[in-house]
Amino acid sequence: MSVQPEVGAAPAELRGGSLGTLFLTIFLDLLGFGLVIPFLPGIARRLGASDFVATLPGAVFSVAQFVFIPIWGRLSDRVGRRPVLLWSIAASAMGMAVLGLAPDLTWLFIARIWSGIATGNIAVAQAYIADVTTPEKRARGMAIIGIAFGLGFIFGPFIGGELSRFAIQGRPGMLPPLVAAGLSTINLLLALRTLPESLPPERRGVSVRRASPIDLHAFRQAVSVPGIGAAVAINFMSFLWFSGMEQTFRLFTADRFSMSDAATGRIFGLVGIVSATVQGAIVPRLVPRAGEARLVRAGLVVQCVAFALLGMSPALGGASLAALWTSAGLIALGSGLQGPTLPAYVSRRAAGTAQGTTLGAMQSASALARSVGPLVGGALYAALNPRAPYLIGAVGFGLAALLALSRLR
Repeated sequence: MSVQPEVGAAPAELRGGSLGTLFLTIFLDLLGFGLVIPFLPGIARRLGASDFVATLPGAVFSVAQFVFIPIWGRLSDRVGRRPVLLWSIAASAMGMAVLGLAPDLTWLFIARIWSGIATGNIAVAQAYIADVTTPEKRARGMAIIGIAFGLGFIFGPFIGGELSRFAIQGRPGMLPPLVAAGLSTINLLLALRTLPESLPPERRGVSVRRASPIDLHAFRQAVSVPGIGAAVAINFMSFLWFSGMEQTFRLFTADRFSMSDAATGRIFGLVGIVSATVQGAIVPRLVPRAGEARLVRAGLVVQCVAFALLGMSPALGGASLAALWTSAGLIALGSGLQGPTLPAYVSRRAAGTAQGTTLGAMQSASALARSVGPLVGGALYAALNPRAPYLIGAVGFGLAALLALSRLR
């Protein structure tokens, strides 16, 4: 017996198979990303970069991604999702291969800019899910992106750290990006065989989104709603300090604790596990009891304490290593409490017809913060003190907590 699909939607058999393939596509993409992202500052330093310059590969990657996310989304509205997704996967493989073979800093920066351009495909993946799911199942479909992100960041840094123990031609750090390139190649072959087009020809070019990274008019409309402006500001502050920590952490563990890439990868693995557990098992039970605003405030306070402990950890003598691990676990706990509840709070405050605009303002703020954060963290690390990004970040999270206390109801 055949089932007639709804108008404008993909058939049921396309929906089921496509979502599984898309999950694998995003997971492999994020696994490859996680293999290298925590260790890039160390690789850059080994190629002769100063402490500040060593944090810039993370910044240029985020800037390129920030600019190209809406461009690829607009292009996919015109030509279809499949060609854009396939191109991005192939380009990711190329970028990772160049990163693994980079002979100097120039090629490392070229590889990261290229990879940032290539991986600006999240909007396309979200559009693909919207194409192949019915409205009542769309939230569940969108959740696969979050799950794939979480799994990629849990396993990627740990595996990347272990792979970094093996040098190729006397150069440590080459193997993780080359393995990531291999994963992207496997990803491409799977997608070529099993990822069909989701946007019918008659729907292409009918509704084409803006290609600007920030729609200022929509942004002003979103933040004019009471509470949402404060939430967007909190979101920006959180991502600013978190991304600054992320891009300096490898330098910090090497300079203050003489840690290897592998040992640092294990800490990132702990962060991923704790964050995933909090978001998947704890937050859903706490939200009905405490509400989103209280959990956001709690997450910010925990991260404030965690950043302060991280900054003070080298001065704690025999307890310094335990403080480092504890601070990492607390950062994961705080971000796990805040991460899913802040956009949920915003979504509840926004009108039903303005969900996309409002959540888009949140995404724009976080993308801009991820671009600026490594610059701020690197500058503080190099110009003041290796502990400065975390101690000043603790102050930043404290201010965000005060803003949440006064404005989020």
